[in-house]
Amino acid sequence: MNAAERRTKITHLLTQADGPLSATTLAAQCGVSRQIIVGDVALLRAGGLAVLATPRGYVLENTSAPAHTERRVVCRHGDDRLHEELYTVVDLGGALIDVTVEHSVYGQICAPLHIFSRYDADVFCKKIQTPDACLLCGLTGGIHLHTLRAPDQATLDRVVQGLKDKGFLLSDDK
Repeated sequence: MNAAERRTKITHLLTQADGPLSATTLAAQCGVSRQIIVGDVALLRAGGLAVLATPRGYVLENTSAPAHTERRVVCRHGDDRLHEELYTVVDLGGALIDVTVEHSVYGQICAPLHIFSRYDADVFCKKIQTPDACLLCGLTGGIHLHTLRAPDQATLDRVVQGLKDKGFLLSDDK
């Protein structure tokens, strides 16, 4: 299979997938290395395909998703409270779409999270425990932004209040 055929196959596999597909999984299906897949995905993105990289693998951005409400919040916590923060959001019906930090050299760094459930939270927390991984908020004394998503405003308000009640939100008086 040549490179164009491989990228067509990757697009098809992502379109048909029920969830994220890792670069390793795509590599096995295409008979190439993981690094070749990473390059192919970069080329597909450059060509306009909306491929998102999540902690669990690649997904196509769902442009036909049902309506939802989003809000950015500023949070602060140490590594020891990560699991609690993630569970608070998903248990109250929300999702964590991304995390953003302000870096002194690079400026704003934003990374997709796509955490919609406790399962997603557990997978993310397990990955962050590996020796070569660190949280972005570790660069900023625990301060970071999240884009939160919920199906409606009432749910989003409940999620924000839950984060506030547990002391995760950075307030104006701190």
